[in-house]
Parts: sequence; C-alpha cells; structure tokens
Amino acid sequence: MRRIPPLGALRAFEAGARHLSFTRAATELRVTQAAISHQVRQLEDWLGVSLFERRGHALTLTRKGQEYLRELTPVFERLSEATTRLSEGEQGPLRLTVLPSFASCWLLPRLERFRELHPDVELHLTSAAELWDFLDDRFDIGIRSGLGRWTGLKAEQVASEGLSPVCSPALAKKLRAPSDLAKVRLIHDTPKDGWRRWLDAAGVKGVDADKGLAFNDAGLVLQAARQGDGVALGRMLLAADDLKAGRLVQPFPKVLPNDFGYWLVHPRPLSSRKDVVLFKDWLFAEAQAMSRGLGLPARE
Repeated sequence: MRRIPPLGALRAFEAGARHLSFTRAATELRVTQAAISHQVRQLEDWLGVSLFERRGHALTLTRKGQEYLRELTPVFERLSEATTRLSEGEQGPLRLTVLPSFASCWLLPRLERFRELHPDVELHLTSAAELWDFLDDRFDIGIRSGLGRWTGLKAEQVASEGLSPVCSPALAKKLRAPSDLAKVRLIHDTPKDGWRRWLDAAGVKGVDADKGLAFNDAGLVLQAARQGDGVALGRMLLAADDLKAGRLVQPFPKVLPNDFGYWLVHPRPLSSRKDVVLFKDWLFAEAQAMSRGLGLPARE
C-alpha cells in the first residue's frame, strides 16, 4: 500500500511553500486562508514534522519543509503536464497579457508571421500595464519588463534592452554634439533618471536632465519623439522599427545598458503545453534576430 498523505493537504502545502504565504495560496486554490492553514497543520500532524516556521504573519520553511517542497514540486508539475497532454484536443486559445508599449511597438507588427507559421494556434491578447500575478485563470502567459524575479512563476528572458536618444529626422539636424541636447526638450520615460544616467555615461555636462515631457508608457515616449516634440531616451528594442523606417533617428551612437529586460512569464506547469512552446520558440527567435541587429546583448 502506498503511504500518501491527503492530496488536498499536499496541494495546500505546495502552494503555501511556493508563495511563502497562506493568503496567496488560498487565492490560487480558491479556498479560505483558514482552510490552507488547517490543511497544512493536518499534513504536519500526518508526517510528524514541522514544515513551516511561523513568526506572526511571516512564513519560512524548515529544513524538512524545503526538502519536501523540492520533492513535491516536480510531482505536481508532472501531474499538470500529464493532464494538459490528455486534454490538448479540448485546449482553448492561448491567452496573453502584454505590456501596452511592447504590444503596440514590437509584438503586433510581427504577429502575422506567427499566424502564418502556426495557423492552428488561436491567440487572445490583452494589453495591460499592471502585473498580473497569475492567481486566477484569466491568462496563460504574460510578457513583462523587469529583472526576471516573480515569485511562483517561471520567467524566461525574451530580450535585454538598451537606452539611447531618438528623435524625428528634422530635429536630428539641429544636433551636432551631445551638448546640443541643452537646446531641445527632453522626453522622459519611467523611471525618470534614465536621461541623467545616459548623460553621465556619455560625459555630457550642462544639460538639465530633469526638465521636459514625461510619460509612464514607452510607446507614448516614442510617439512624442516621432511627432517632433523633443528628444526621447528610447528603448532600442521598441524603437527598432521606427529607426529602420526612418521615422526616428538615433543622433548619437551611445547606448546605455538597461537593467530591465523583457520576460516571458507563466506558471511552471504550462512549460510543456504545445501552444506555449510554439509561441515561446517563435518569440525568442524573433527577439534574438532583432537584438543582434541592434547590437544588444543576447538574452541570458
């Protein structure tokens, strides 16, 4: 006879350990926080060991808890993958949540190539600035900008990013040297310290890096630059199509590496789903080709 604890208690422990939060585990499993706590206590009693150290509202795993989590996680992943494979014939659309700037400036102009390669994969794309935490089932995968650290999610780097001044061709004619930036309006992205870091790296003095237009969306930054409203510190990956078409010009060659890159994020059990793999492979190939053309570092 197999010695297996109650499966509900195992699910509660695995989710709680992955999030280090009974509240977030409860949201994921759609039960109450009290139910998660009760099931974890039930599992600890069944095993005869403590799995968590509880200090007020803070949770940490004991050594036994860490060992158990390492063993359980791949088991749940295999169960999820087996279920996905069994139900692939009933699989619905691949639902993406994507940053508005990445969607409009980079992804949408390329999606037709994906549809030509994989006409059987139905995509539903939602553009949203807020970070979806995958605690409900609205989406399958997301594309986000950051450092690649999202608790409970698998994050794979799509591309690194660099920052450099970009502007309209007409405005570029007024810029002979970086010091000429003092004579034009600067356009700021979020965070607003980008211009200061670029000017320092380029050794430029006498330019007020705090004045100018500011936007909280990189797509709006590039639109303002195309309109001739000033010189933007553009994200090179997003500006690539505009630069190639001549709608924008890079007046100075200095590119400042950006700590934030673009990442594909999704729950780990989705890693082997066929449509996820097809989209991921296509996305990485497209991004890698463009990064090489821009001279950006390859994804890690």
